[in-house]
Amino acid sequence: MTMEEPTLDEMRDALAPLLARHAAFDGWKPEAIAMAAAGKGIDADIAALAFPGGAMDMIDAWFASIDARMTDALPAPTLASLSIRARITALVEARLTLLAPDREALRRAVAVMAMPRNAARAAKLGWRAADAMWRAAGDEATDFSHYSKRTTLAGVYAATLLVFLDDESDDHAESRAFLARRIEDVMRFERTKARFRGAGGGERLSLSRFIGRLRYPAI
Repeated sequence: MTMEEPTLDEMRDALAPLLARHAAFDGWKPEAIAMAAAGKGIDADIAALAFPGGAMDMIDAWFASIDARMTDALPAPTLASLSIRARITALVEARLTLLAPDREALRRAVAVMAMPRNAARAAKLGWRAADAMWRAAGDEATDFSHYSKRTTLAGVYAATLLVFLDDESDDHAESRAFLARRIEDVMRFERTKARFRGAGGGERLSLSRFIGRLRYPAI
């Protein structure tokens, strides 16, 4: 579909899902923008204006499109009947499914984000992904747990992505199992803590209350 006189924001949103397809071959470079623009009937020079920050702007836009597609795939009514733990698991797994067709582009994106000059921006993107997942899960916390939950989930997600990049198992079963173990580690920690506090085994555990208790290394 040819776009007529789109704004830069509209152009960026339209091109973002296509960038990864071309970045897998051309890297996160102007060539990927030009190829994506050609697919939308947009002049390449004009399209480049939507990504003035180069590779990190392109990656940022692609990840934002993953955020949007994740919430489309798992709207609030779909998640409503699940526990918080199950919601977070489903949301991370939905992201893996969306990223799966473009793993080589993701690999190249991780390499770009790992550069020292991009560390701050990369951390913001990790935080944004975690925030999108918690909001989709229905989290409305405004106290310290708002920050601790997102910091921890960003780390869990980043660690899972590293496994995912080299996961050749069917339906990325190894990545899903790794994610389940990381979340179970959090649950186990809280159960142990509850026993020390004399809470006993009957206390109802909620991932949303204590996911911030453990820390996992971020990229």
